[in-house]
Amino acid sequence: MSTPAIHPAPVRKSVVVKADVERSFAAFTGGIGRWWPRSKSIGSAAQVDVVLEGRPGGRWYERGTDGAECEWGKVLLWEPPSRLLLAWQIDSNWKYDPALVTEVEITFTALGAKETRVDIEHRNLERFGDKAARIREMLDSDGGWPGVLKSFAATVADTP
Repeated sequence: MSTPAIHPAPVRKSVVVKADVERSFAAFTGGIGRWWPRSKSIGSAAQVDVVLEGRPGGRWYERGTDGAECEWGKVLLWEPPSRLLLAWQIDSNWKYDPALVTEVEITFTALGAKETRVDIEHRNLERFGDKAARIREMLDSDGGWPGVLKSFAATVADTP
């Protein structure tokens, strides 16, 4: 008898920001280095920037104080200003692994002229294997996606 595969639920988080959908998408993607928490780094040197190349196949990476670039994943879908799908290629040891792909989908929904709901879904967590439950718990905690979204919302609110 085979053991059934465990499929942890995706991590789903949302935030409402005080900006229109176009500005929200632009701040999330083009301005990611301004708001991404510096503590969320996997490089060997302190993080100075995060870059998201705005096109399908574009890279998602951080740049350290030493100038080195550390890959995080790639852009799978680029549909401004409503949707972005990223490959998260960071393993359970917080290292880049080109063979691992979990997905982070971000959608931007206009709630009015100056308000947008940003939804994140991080899925395919079973690909972390026996570490899936632990990684899901970390991504779902205040130090995971909720903290990242909080940082984004604060920055967007401050941007003219």
